[in-house]
Amino acid sequence: MNDSPWAAEPAAAGPAYDALVGPQTRPMPIVPDAAGRDFDDREARDRGAAFAGGPPFRAETLPQEPMPSPPPPPSQAPQNASSPQPRKRAGRDLRAAIGVGVGLGAVIFASLFIVKAVFVGVIVVAVVVGLWELTSRLQEKKGIKAPLVPLAVGGAAMVIAGYVRGAEGAWVAMALTALAVLVWRMTEPPEDYLKDVTAGVFAAFYVPFLATFVAMLLTADDGPQRVVTFLVLTVVSDTGAYAVGWRFGKTKLAPRISPGKTREGLLGAVAFAMAAGALCMEFLVDGGAWWQGLLLGLAVAVSATLGDLGESMIKRDLGIKDMGTLLPGHGGIMDRLDSLLPTAPVVWLLLAAFVGTG
Repeated sequence: MNDSPWAAEPAAAGPAYDALVGPQTRPMPIVPDAAGRDFDDREARDRGAAFAGGPPFRAETLPQEPMPSPPPPPSQAPQNASSPQPRKRAGRDLRAAIGVGVGLGAVIFASLFIVKAVFVGVIVVAVVVGLWELTSRLQEKKGIKAPLVPLAVGGAAMVIAGYVRGAEGAWVAMALTALAVLVWRMTEPPEDYLKDVTAGVFAAFYVPFLATFVAMLLTADDGPQRVVTFLVLTVVSDTGAYAVGWRFGKTKLAPRISPGKTREGLLGAVAFAMAAGALCMEFLVDGGAWWQGLLLGLAVAVSATLGDLGESMIKRDLGIKDMGTLLPGHGGIMDRLDSLLPTAPVVWLLLAAFVGTG
């Protein structure tokens, strides 16, 4: 027995039945339902099973009202064209980045204006940690085994020699560090020897040798002020590039290397750095002039941008986003040194030309 509530009792076969519903071979007419829609009784016969052995009565067969569609999930709901677009967001934790930046700044400024030698120690620590990050990523991603021990020892000696003996001492320490890398690698099998020592010499030049110019800035009578000028201009350049690029950036500067950098951001870096340079040269550096600060700021904006792009090239080649995770919101030490390292020799050279090295 059919238990469907829509089923009807079967009618007796005969002329009366044929007169009522007609022969089964006759096409079933299409009749409108109460809502005005066409409803084909054949659908009820195919679906429904009012009773076994015959078609259902039309009067007893009712069309099923369509079920309302569920509302789309919020993620798929159409957005109103007049609704405000989401604002751009930074890709890092700004609170952590600001906190770490303030902490590092406090350590740097305290060591600068208390005992110069303490700041040299800060440079040495940054260099050794940066070398460890760089060599670790090279081995993890490329299988390159640049020897860390001679690099760390030679890098520390390079910074100290630059502070004590100037550029001559830095070059001598650089040559000895390269020689130590060549000899140290000889203790292992010869496979990939050339690749490993080449990476080692590159690391020695890229991290400790360039950082030595910061120690050389410190040797002048107004050394702390020169180092502050170097740091302020680099940070202001990066900040100007970020702020202007985030707000107005449209034209990519180097999309294959760093898609986030724009030409508008570069103009912002130049403007901010030139303004800061004029102030620093006028009020911090002995014998400096504001127009020299404009040139210094322009050079810093260019060198800082190139340094940032250079490390972006290295990280893209290695397939990583950051060199490390030591500094929350910043990445690793090398992620903070990327624009500082190539800027240090530029600032040292221009200050030596403008006001001398004494």
